Amino acid sequence: MHPFELGVVCEVFGLDRSDEGLPVYDFAVASAEGPTLSTHAGFTVGTEHGLERLETADLIAVPAGQTYTDREYPPELLAALRRAVERGARVLSVCSGAFVLAAAGLLDGRRCAVHWRHADELARRYPRVRVEPDVLYVDEGPVITSAGTAAGIDACLHLVREEHGPEVANAIARRMVVPPHRDGGQAQYIERPLPRSRCDTVGEVLVWMERHLDEEVTVEQLAERAHMSPRTFARRFQQETGTTPYRWILRQRVLLAQQLLEATDETMDAIAWRTGFGNAAALRHQFVRSLGTTPQAYRRTFKGPEAA
Repeated sequence: MHPFELGVVCEVFGLDRSDEGLPVYDFAVASAEGPTLSTHAGFTVGTEHGLERLETADLIAVPAGQTYTDREYPPELLAALRRAVERGARVLSVCSGAFVLAAAGLLDGRRCAVHWRHADELARRYPRVRVEPDVLYVDEGPVITSAGTAAGIDACLHLVREEHGPEVANAIARRMVVPPHRDGGQAQYIERPLPRSRCDTVGEVLVWMERHLDEEVTVEQLAERAHMSPRTFARRFQQETGTTPYRWILRQRVLLAQQLLEATDETMDAIAWRTGFGNAAALRHQFVRSLGTTPQAYRRTFKGPEAA
């Protein structure tokens, strides 16, 4: 198992903060495969609790594990999770822990979050699961799923907020020195350069488009540059890039805006002009639509405190 993801759950629910007037949970770590848990970091963790501990739990959290994306799970574990939900308990997964919940059938027909690197695999292995690749966490009734690593903190604090209100969640967040709520989703953390393979006939046009993102161009102009009819060019472009010229250039503009927000102190209007959006309002609209967060929030996250 991954110690950080387990540590997130321990930090939120396993510490006694009664001296600050905060709730105390009857917390325990349980194992389905013996008292010694191995970690990918090279050390082990011991616990005295087995699956019997799940029978009385109100919340069962499943952290991430090294091979969770392609392993088989003990049938008694999956049955215990199903029984827990049937009697009214909640289950929460962190990162690849979602694969355990999916194997138990608890995500069938439900939306769920998982680390963006595992989203395609989860959807492929469990087609009845509605994977949301861009969000930090999803709360679907008794089942809460979160994306990679630190998104587990967001999901745990969300659950505290639901149960005890914002004051308690904010107090725990302050103790952990983390924000009680983060803007946006995990889309802003995904590196998604568009594929260049198989671009045999439109490759030169792609290079030109990338160098002229600040210009407004039409399909007719691009087709003329590629020495094709607009209809043929649009068809070839879709075949070789998997998207339309409009969506391709829009994604490239957002990528360039991300780079400028991270690496420069240019104003929003200057970035909007350089990326072809024209003005800060249009930049903000397309940025939020693509990444789920504002350019200002993105800059604060990835450029550091001096950008605030």
